[in-house]
Amino acid sequence: MVFNDAERRYLAGQLLGRLATVGRAGAPQVRPLGFRVNDDGTIDLGGPWVARTQRYRNVQENPRVSFVVDDMTPAEGPEAIKPGMGRGVEIRGRAEPLRVDDPPGHPSMAGNDIIRVHPTRVLSWHIDPEQPDGRSRDVGEAR
Repeated sequence: MVFNDAERRYLAGQLLGRLATVGRAGAPQVRPLGFRVNDDGTIDLGGPWVARTQRYRNVQENPRVSFVVDDMTPAEGPEAIKPGMGRGVEIRGRAEPLRVDDPPGHPSMAGNDIIRVHPTRVLSWHIDPEQPDGRSRDVGEAR
């Protein structure tokens, strides 16, 4: 299992994350994107005209990426782990450009070209009451 229950619940409640890629000349790029977590633990990133973007070209050249989903910890309620601090999940892995029939996002904004992230390492913080300070672990094989 790539994500534990707390991570999966957290990711399901979020709409936006940030993808970090590295271009041919070594220049980093970070872009906000909508996403979907698939049953197998991969992450699909979509939007309009994805295949025309620099991030898509970056992934074709260098598939190593990081995707971060985060926000501020609530001050009250069951999710109030470390109130006033940030919480989130970082997914490091290998990305592949794909064309799919069922892209993530609203149909009017989603094209069929996506970037799929295959996680190799997951880091999470302040989302799991059983491990409030966070956890990190290898979850897949880097290729």
